[in-house]
Order: sequence, then C-alpha cells, then structure tokens
Amino acid sequence: MNIKLLAIGKTDNKSLQTLIDDYTKRLSFYVKFDLEIIPDIKNVKNLSEAQQKEKEGELILSKLSATDQLILLDENGKTFTSMKFADELQKKMNSGIKTLVYVIGGPYGFSDAVYSKAQGKVSLSSMTFSHQMVRLFFIEQLYRGFTILRNEPYHHQ
Repeated sequence: MNIKLLAIGKTDNKSLQTLIDDYTKRLSFYVKFDLEIIPDIKNVKNLSEAQQKEKEGELILSKLSATDQLILLDENGKTFTSMKFADELQKKMNSGIKTLVYVIGGPYGFSDAVYSKAQGKVSLSSMTFSHQMVRLFFIEQLYRGFTILRNEPYHHQ
C-alpha cells in the first residue's frame, strides 16, 4: 500500500520542515509515503471562503486517481488512540487498497465536492492546530502506527 498526504501551502518554518523531513524518512522504512504540497491559491483576498474552498477542492480532487481511498483530516472526524490508529492502518493494508490519501485542507476546510468524494474523516484532536503543525503530528502518528504494528519500542503503553 502507498500512503500520500496532500496539504495546501508550503511549510515556511524551517524547524518544522526539518522534523517533517525526519519523520518522512523514518516512515519510508515501513511504507511508500509521499507528502505532496498543493500551492496556495493566489489572490485569496478577492475570494469568499466558499470560493476559496471550491478552488482548493478542485486542486485536491485533481490529485486523486479513481482507485485512491480519500480520508480527510477534519475536526469532525473520528478520533483514535495511537493503538487504534495502528489497527486502522492494518485493516486498510489488509483490504488491498493501493493508495490511501489523507488530506489537510486549507484554513476554511473542504468543499462539498471533496466531502462527497471522501471515504472517511479523521480528527487528530478537538483542539485546533496550525496547518503546518498538523503535517508533523500526522506523519509522526503514521510512523508511530507502523512501529506499533511491528512491535518496535517507539510507542509506550
């Protein structure tokens, strides 16, 4: 199985980017993983929230193939412990999914078109985090999940 993380806008904090790169490298020992950045939309000051979500939604959907399973990182999504998230990853791998795509939306969330295409939603927390930090937290949780599945000593109960 391949896992892809789509995110809107680049990470401009070098310290965060260093950590994201570190966990991305660690994760590569377990699964084929790609972090794909969708460039910020230009001239957002001239767009309403709905228009911005629509434009971002079009860009997100253009990155998907017909067989991809789409999971949104969304504040209203399902919450997991790290152990349960690892179980969920195992179920996805066992189901024969070729590519699992997680998406971090823009500042206003997702368009209706993206919500209708999604096969699930995951919430990392009921708190709000910056979009740049969510990338790090999510990639770290993917890494943690795979170390749990391999019974490696990274995660402590």
